[in-house]
Amino acid sequence: MAAGPDRSLVLFRHAKSAWPDVPCSTARRARETWQHAQTGLAAAPPVTFDARVYEAAAADLLALIHEVPPTAGTLLVIGHNPGIGDLAVLLAAAAFGAAGPGPGAAGPGDLERMRAKFPTAAIAVLAHAGTWPDLAPRRARLTAFVTPRDLDSGPATGS
Repeated sequence: MAAGPDRSLVLFRHAKSAWPDVPCSTARRARETWQHAQTGLAAAPPVTFDARVYEAAAADLLALIHEVPPTAGTLLVIGHNPGIGDLAVLLAAAAFGAAGPGPGAAGPGDLERMRAKFPTAAIAVLAHAGTWPDLAPRRARLTAFVTPRDLDSGPATGS
């Protein structure tokens, strides 16, 4: 990885529709997920809604990330599977570096859990020491993987 401050990429699979028998567009579910998520934030970060995210494959999402201004230290992408889950797996080199787990490292089983299933409303956090255009497959470190089930059962592993 390139030298420099870590950038954080948060990949968030949209939440389920509250209306089980009514079709709800993927764009709408992503926007509603953001509306619910932002209520817990102490800040109002700049938001961009980009139609290219909806139904995008991992490679397409990575191309969009490459367009992010270098001043952005943290990037949240809310999207859909299989794209979001595939991107998380594509980017994650490991759950922790060669020195082993450290502060902020994901649990040792989190990478495998993420590979097995990226459920609705799951979040993967990856660290990248470089600029957004430098982000490439297997060049990020998984620092957290949290699913709704983790929250139901208490503190998540690695967070």
